[in-house]
Amino acid sequence: MSRSDRFLLACQRKPVDCTPVWFMRQAGRYMKEYREVRKSHSILTICKTPDLAAQVTLQPIKRFDLDAAIIFADILLPLEPMGIQLEFAKGEGPVIHNPVRDAAGVGSLQPFEPDEKTPFVMEAIRIVRRELDGKVPLIGFCGAPFTLASYIIEGGHSDHYLRTKRMMLHAPGLWKELMTKLADAMAAYLRAQIRAGAQAVQIFDSWVGCLNPEDYREHVLPYTRRMIDGLKKEGVPVIHFGTGTSGFLEAMREAGGNVIGVDWRINLDEAWKRLGPGVAIQGNLDPVILFGPMNEIERRVHDILRRAGNRPGHIFNLGHGILPETPVENVAAVVELVHQSSKR
Repeated sequence: MSRSDRFLLACQRKPVDCTPVWFMRQAGRYMKEYREVRKSHSILTICKTPDLAAQVTLQPIKRFDLDAAIIFADILLPLEPMGIQLEFAKGEGPVIHNPVRDAAGVGSLQPFEPDEKTPFVMEAIRIVRRELDGKVPLIGFCGAPFTLASYIIEGGHSDHYLRTKRMMLHAPGLWKELMTKLADAMAAYLRAQIRAGAQAVQIFDSWVGCLNPEDYREHVLPYTRRMIDGLKKEGVPVIHFGTGTSGFLEAMREAGGNVIGVDWRINLDEAWKRLGPGVAIQGNLDPVILFGPMNEIERRVHDILRRAGNRPGHIFNLGHGILPETPVENVAAVVELVHQSSKR
């Protein structure tokens, strides 16, 4: 079996020669090559310049023996053509200058044609596919409706999601309109990525862990399901990822996805038992462990592989993205360790 097969076979819960591994934010600030590009280009410039986005996407593939590439982009990019004014402020992360907090704001959000309004993402995907030449598959991605809704309501990062939950609870009709618009727009955006050459897609619900199980089931599940249902005819694996989701994994599975991504706050075997045998599972090393001593890194990696038990359908990943100061040599060590320790 070649390196090019492992990841997609694991997504389909088929046997592989060893556990595939890739990392969220595997292209980023922990790599010297990426920091060199960032010296002269902003994040938005890189995202909107296909040659640069492709270059950055390929950096970790050239450096490590990873089993998948993920296109370099940002989950907020498709919000701009919907009418959101976005800026990446130094030291603050993304800032939204026209947050959506009332009926007029929700009403002003427009559907868009991804090939026309985000052509840079599609062109970057085409370039990367040509450059990879079948070496490893390419993952496309987008934000989930809840996480995107939270960004545009809060105007950026939030600790308590007060405004988001207030709309959800006080204006359920408005919330439904917003979430439906986002679900449909993101399904169209991912379909365009698949047409451009993405061989799998991941949906990031990075903020959904702020909800309790009842609110997830009532106010989020229907819209995530609507979005994932909009991808079923495409025939590529869908990875449904969230953080802090151990309180409602069963409902998350109901929302859909061939692969469910879990974070480090739940043991992998317990998560898989609750999810059931019908889905693959991705995870779930704590990103901070990559800063630890090598004997501890090895212990944690072996523990996750032991809990996976060589069952078909495990994709090794972190529970969230690689952190900026992560030692590069530890990333390389984990990739090799996963492959060597999981040989069938």
